[in-house]
Amino acid sequence: MADFHTHLGVAAAGGAVLAYGGWQAGFWELWQGAVMLGLVTFGGILPDIDADSSKAIRLIFNLLAIPAVVVGALLLQARMALGPLLLVCGVIYAFVRYLAGGVFSRFTVHRGLWHSLLAAVLCGLITTALSHRFFTQEAWLAWTHGVSLAVGYIIHLLLDEAYSVDLTGARIKRSFGTAVKPFDLKAPGNSLAMLGIAVVLTPWLPPWAPLMELLAQGATLWR
Repeated sequence: MADFHTHLGVAAAGGAVLAYGGWQAGFWELWQGAVMLGLVTFGGILPDIDADSSKAIRLIFNLLAIPAVVVGALLLQARMALGPLLLVCGVIYAFVRYLAGGVFSRFTVHRGLWHSLLAAVLCGLITTALSHRFFTQEAWLAWTHGVSLAVGYIIHLLLDEAYSVDLTGARIKRSFGTAVKPFDLKAPGNSLAMLGIAVVLTPWLPPWAPLMELLAQGATLWR
């Protein structure tokens, strides 16, 4: 398994290639490319949300707390005065950063459900829904955000799988096959629950046509 810094560096490099290539091809503006870079990089460490390493979990939930506060502020700003709103935002940050992180660490198993393609798709859909509904981004850009995070997520899974092959000793480690999997075969109930969450998200997603266009443009870019 690749270590945290390797995941971070490889995902950042992949994000830079994606952001720069799309900018050069005229798919997005330079500042939009910077957002893609950030999302791919974050996606590249997100599967370690179930890691035993406190460093990985701390950084991930620190980063997750920021959009949680922004979404909370957008939802409540019309209903609350500034003082109570700031207090609530502080509570949201503390909840995501400390309580949610601790609960997640307690009830998840490393290389379980969160190391799967299903988790990558779900995280991409959540990112798309948040971008479109709460940050009011147009459909094409929202899908771009979701795909960027999913790309980083899959980079992480592929890197873990690559590290499961010991080329110097010409052997395959016991961890091979635990990173890139469609879903968690050992916990089908949890996998079905995650699939259900993805289905529930459908009404919050933008139209699917821009996603098809985005994928077609991506295929053209890599030819």
